[in-house]
Amino acid sequence: QVQLVESGGGSVQAGGSLRLSCAASGYTYRMGWFRQTPGKEREGIATILTGSGSTYYADSVKGRFTVSQDNGKRMMYLQMNSLKPEDTAMYYCAAAGSPIRQTLLAGSYKYWGQGAQVTVSS
Repeated sequence: QVQLVESGGGSVQAGGSLRLSCAASGYTYRMGWFRQTPGKEREGIATILTGSGSTYYADSVKGRFTVSQDNGKRMMYLQMNSLKPEDTAMYYCAAAGSPIRQTLLAGSYKYWGQGAQVTVSS
C-alpha cells in the first residue's frame, strides 16, 4: 500500500500561480495529477514517470502547468501558472505501482491522495 498526502492549493485570482505537493509513502512507477468539479468525471491533467522523469500533459494545461518530482524525497509537485477560473476544481494526486497504458485515465491508478481545493476567481 502507498499513501499519498497532498498539500498546497487555495484561492488565487486569475493569472496567478499556485503549487501543489504530493508526498508518497512508498515506491511508485508513475504518478499523476487529476482534477474534478461537481458532476463531472475526474480529468487527468499531468503525469510523470518516476524513473525517467518523462512527463505528459493534457491540452487543457499544457504550457501553463508543470509536473516535477524529487525522487529522493518521494515528492511530486504541480506548478500551476496563468491560472484561469475554469481551473477551479478539487485536485488529486495519484500513483500506480506498475506500468499502465492510459496514463491520464483515473481508473489506471491504484493510489489516491485526499484532494486539495484550488479556486481561481476572475
